[in-house]
Amino acid sequence: MGVSGSGKSTVGAALARRLRVPFADGDDFHPPANRAKMTAGEALDDGDRFPWLEAVGQWLAAHPEGGVMSCSALMRKYRDHLRRHVPGLRFVHLVGSHEIIARRQAGRSGHFMPASLLPSQFAVLEPLQPDEPGVALDVGRSVDGIIEEFLRRLDAPAQPAERK
Repeated sequence: MGVSGSGKSTVGAALARRLRVPFADGDDFHPPANRAKMTAGEALDDGDRFPWLEAVGQWLAAHPEGGVMSCSALMRKYRDHLRRHVPGLRFVHLVGSHEIIARRQAGRSGHFMPASLLPSQFAVLEPLQPDEPGVALDVGRSVDGIIEEFLRRLDAPAQPAERK
């Protein structure tokens, strides 16, 4: 989870390969209307997001043997919605400053999410709360470093969110 440009797809795909489970990119679950809205520089509202989150949750629930999904899940209520589908769901919150993420976004091409929406993502972002299973990891780490740290935590009993 995290704002656009935080590395969710890159880390998620690498984590899925490492775990030998399916990977899906949450962006692929957005309906055309959501993509058009974001491409036009308009932030999504809850009415746009909840059908998308429902599709993401259904995909996760359809993979009881395990799976990795990249998904912004910026607000607690979105993560709660996903946990209704998969109660044991754990999150990796990829954390970085606005400046670092903006630089990353500037370096990618072909994505429908314009950099102009980044401030709105940071504005609604609710970091993992202490009672949410998961870990917050700095995007400044290598992809392998992020995965190794998460796997160390995954092997441990489910714990509340921690900053690292």
